[in-house]
Amino acid sequence: MEQTKNFLSKAIAEQKLHRLALEVAETLSGDDAPLILIGIRNSGMVVAEKIGTFLKPYISTPMEIISASFDKHVPKEIVMSKEVDFNDKNVIIIDDVSNSGKTLLYACKPLLNFYPRRIQTLVLIERMHKLFPIKPDYVGLSMATTMQDHIHVVVSEGEVAGAYIE
Repeated sequence: MEQTKNFLSKAIAEQKLHRLALEVAETLSGDDAPLILIGIRNSGMVVAEKIGTFLKPYISTPMEIISASFDKHVPKEIVMSKEVDFNDKNVIIIDDVSNSGKTLLYACKPLLNFYPRRIQTLVLIERMHKLFPIKPDYVGLSMATTMQDHIHVVVSEGEVAGAYIE
């Protein structure tokens, strides 16, 4: 029987998301380019929505939140929830957990047809098993895990309710 271990409560997740939003606001301070947050389907989109909510009081530039969907195992086609002109915009790709870097890397693919001002990445939880050349710019929590461990971020009613390792 597999054991699970809770390591992130709803309250701690909220604190980490707020801190991440403050870090983003600090980085973008003085930059007047519009901001686009791209949440990677499901849990990444919930994290993006929360970051957007926390960011609003701290930035004055226009902000838009969209989602990206694709098969994480064979990411041939990346579908954005809305067509957006990414030229001269600040873009942050957001996911719940970064493991190998593959998902964040492939989420950049549609952006290669544009000339964004900056592309950054944000994850609530980062694992240390990089196989692709992506290191998140903003990290809520870094965890050293084994390759056999699986991290689950629990989302309920549009909120990050916690996370556990299995």
